[in-house]
Amino acid sequence: MLPYLREHHADPGRLHAEGHATRVAVEDAREQVAAAFGARAREVVFTAGGTEAVNAAVFGALARAGGGRVVTTAVEHSSVLDAVGRGSDDVTVVDVDRHGRFDAAEVAAAVRSDTALVSVQLANHEVGTMQPAAEVAALVRERSDAVVHVDACAAAGHVPVHFGALGADLCSITGHKFGGPKGAAALLVRRGLRFPPFVVGGAQERARRAGIENVPAIVGFGAACAAISDQEEARERALADRLTAGALDRVEGVERYGDPDTHLPHLVCLGVEGVEAEPILLALDQRGVAVHSGSSCSSESLEPSPVLAAMGVDADRSLRASVGWSSTDADVDAFLDAFPVVVGMLRELRR
Repeated sequence: MLPYLREHHADPGRLHAEGHATRVAVEDAREQVAAAFGARAREVVFTAGGTEAVNAAVFGALARAGGGRVVTTAVEHSSVLDAVGRGSDDVTVVDVDRHGRFDAAEVAAAVRSDTALVSVQLANHEVGTMQPAAEVAALVRERSDAVVHVDACAAAGHVPVHFGALGADLCSITGHKFGGPKGAAALLVRRGLRFPPFVVGGAQERARRAGIENVPAIVGFGAACAAISDQEEARERALADRLTAGALDRVEGVERYGDPDTHLPHLVCLGVEGVEAEPILLALDQRGVAVHSGSSCSSESLEPSPVLAAMGVDADRSLRASVGWSSTDADVDAFLDAFPVVVGMLRELRR
């Protein structure tokens, strides 16, 4: 990214040599993103984040159809649920089981002739449960012309994501989840699908997303995509599995939320009996361990996680830990050393 922060500052849309240099960088990154996610380069539309990619998919699909019904699920990211709630007055939300998984047949059964959009996730962003998104796309295709959007932001870079194999019309991905810079993401758009852009005011991204490209971030996004490997997935899974096993073994009254078998390799969501998540989070932070929670106190929202509520579990006692490209065995050791001490101390205070 550094040459595009220090030296090459030109607008990629200009015809002079300086603009050509940044245009080549953007298009090279587009090829890297496409290769990483089983897409054609022309199907990659760069956005400023996963939220924008999702919003572009939702509002674009509804604008294309002139409105209509939306089918989605109770465990989607807020960028999906908020967008469909604002974009349509007729939204069907399909429930999930205790692992946070939706049933593909139930999603397809909710589709009618006036359904404009079906939006489902590839993996859950809070508990890691993998979802039958490809099955949804196939079933919807059999019975409807509805546009199918798959939110793969949580999965991208951690498990294989192949746009062509998904069978979806649209797929949102983001780079910061797997080591890319913040502010660079993409909406994958099936070749031949046309709809009005979400961000207007220019003809960038082949008139699919207006605004000058963030060249350094896009270059970093492409580089992160080029670095994805099966070895990284296996390494993350080994770290997260050791963290989970250690937490369950060392502390009583702890359970794992989400599917215990089919889940993202890097994400662990734990329920801790008898102690709220916020004091655990703060006490771990004081010991150099950064985690998150679905409770309302530990997020920007004033409400607890709707994902955990849909699953029927207590969000106020949920603790979410994740590993990534920079995580080490020492990081897992630090968590496993601190977690029993912190939970024991807090439980003692409640007596």
